[in-house]
Amino acid sequence: MIQVSEAAAEKIVGILASADTQNSFLRVGVDEGGCSGLSYTLIVDEQQAEGDILLDKGVFRILVHTNTVPYIEGLEIDYEESGMLGGFTMNNPNAKVSCGCGASFRLANYRGEVKKCD
Repeated sequence: MIQVSEAAAEKIVGILASADTQNSFLRVGVDEGGCSGLSYTLIVDEQQAEGDILLDKGVFRILVHTNTVPYIEGLEIDYEESGMLGGFTMNNPNAKVSCGCGASFRLANYRGEVKKCD
């Protein structure tokens, strides 16, 4: 369902370790907004909710709500450093349009609500 590069996995492990909780997950989701209409969300979460799918990546775990699956099925998460900056990149085979920064996207059959990026 979601592939994570080695570079992204190392960064995720560090983020979850710094969260200073016993049982934390990386929650991957989608929200309305962004310049293309839908935006990715990556947050540290401690609660598994009804409807969540747990993906065990060995050294960390990902939570994805079942409602999000059609938007991110096949998503590839990477982490890239560029000069003094770094960040997660998303390669989504479902996206028909993505913004220049890669934070938002649009599907062929769903646009979402376009909002200015923060």
